[in-house]
Amino acid sequence: MWTNRDALWAATSAPDPSDLASTRRDWLQRSACGFGYLALSGLATIDARGGNRQPTHHRPTARRVIFLFLHGGVSHVDSFDPKPKLTQYDGKPFPFQKPEVTFAATGNLLKSPWQFRQYGESGLPVSSLFPNIGRCMDDICVVRSMQSDFVSHGGAALQLHTGDGNLTRPSLGSWLMYGLGTENNTLPGFINISPSYYHGGAQNYGAAFLPARYQGMRIGDGNTRFEGGSIDNLAQAGSDRNQQRRQLDLLRRWNQRYAQRRADDLRLTARIEAFELAFRMQRHIPQVIDISGESQETLDLYGIGTEPTDEYGRECLLARRLAERGVRFIQVSHSYPLNYWDQHGGLKRGHQDNARKVDQPIAGLLKDLKRRGMLQDTLLVFGTEFGRSPAVQGKDGRDHNPTGFTMWFSGGGIRGGTSYGATDEFGYFAVDDIVTINDFHAIILHLMGLDHRRLTYRHAGRDFRLTDVGGRVPSAILA
Repeated sequence: MWTNRDALWAATSAPDPSDLASTRRDWLQRSACGFGYLALSGLATIDARGGNRQPTHHRPTARRVIFLFLHGGVSHVDSFDPKPKLTQYDGKPFPFQKPEVTFAATGNLLKSPWQFRQYGESGLPVSSLFPNIGRCMDDICVVRSMQSDFVSHGGAALQLHTGDGNLTRPSLGSWLMYGLGTENNTLPGFINISPSYYHGGAQNYGAAFLPARYQGMRIGDGNTRFEGGSIDNLAQAGSDRNQQRRQLDLLRRWNQRYAQRRADDLRLTARIEAFELAFRMQRHIPQVIDISGESQETLDLYGIGTEPTDEYGRECLLARRLAERGVRFIQVSHSYPLNYWDQHGGLKRGHQDNARKVDQPIAGLLKDLKRRGMLQDTLLVFGTEFGRSPAVQGKDGRDHNPTGFTMWFSGGGIRGGTSYGATDEFGYFAVDDIVTINDFHAIILHLMGLDHRRLTYRHAGRDFRLTDVGGRVPSAILA
């Protein structure tokens, strides 16, 4: 649909730094100095329209995405994909061929330590790991036939976030920003809360070869407990706001003079715009992070103020507050090393502890969005880079399993109270209505009003897209 419109600006005249009487906008517009003017053009659009939104390919059913990423590999056969045959065959050899490539050796079959029960009018089954999410199943579509191409965390996490587990590619959030623009002028359009530095790190929310303006912004990281509070490097340092504005104007002039000689450097454009955005964020981000105005009932809904739900509860509540203020893509990561679902041993203890941290906050977020009328146009996604093997690893663990696992969607045009696809009777392979990572991305783009086949970017002599040469949108999951 779009070409590299961000690269089609030419320098026509030099700025006059001595002309201090004119406004910044008039001065920059008169200068039309390549990237300096590009930055102004984007900002002018934001000022006039409250964002720089782009047209969609078709009518969207979702305006924003909240992606709940549980890092490490949640076991689908212990959460949303019950397999009664595992109980019948517990401790027995696997009755058919295992995948040719596995991460590590596994033994006999292992039944789930948790009981499943049906919830709601839909009767969808959920294990006792997630009783609060279970009570929301009438608003959820469970996809039980996910497949990834990578058996290690690094490749699988990169593929989930960018569509490619080998090469550096733009992330899902960056593609959405490129295709749709932003809806506000005071916050980034793409924010990742507490991402891990491991298994892809910043590539999981990076822009790669897309213009740098579409890079996601990180709040916190997986190495430290998320407490809310402040954002790194955003505090105003030592000067009042008027003086800071003058300093920023001077810095922009220098950047624009430099840009005249380098009219093909999109990174400089992003840097100019980042300074402007950071200046606006200094005023508005404290209002977003400050949850003191939330009612006690809302804090209790998310499990804030109690353990072990306080940390992830704060992240989920911040996601709702960001969504209310026009942030287009918000990822809420439950990340390594503090929070990790990679139970090669100690499955019962590890999954139980992790589930207690996230079950109430996730259900609280879904309920909160619904009661505020936001779920209808907010796509809530629950995801993990792969599932876990139905066979035992060691004494009481499960190995990685990319050949069949579960994710779920809610809101934003999704048909709630349904399931889609299936794994085999033991939960090792997706066998019915397989959903690939390309399909996963195509679904999200479709609900946001974008045709994944038409959202392309010209780079290195060819047109790239998030879904490469694959991707389909199964109509059965759409409302």
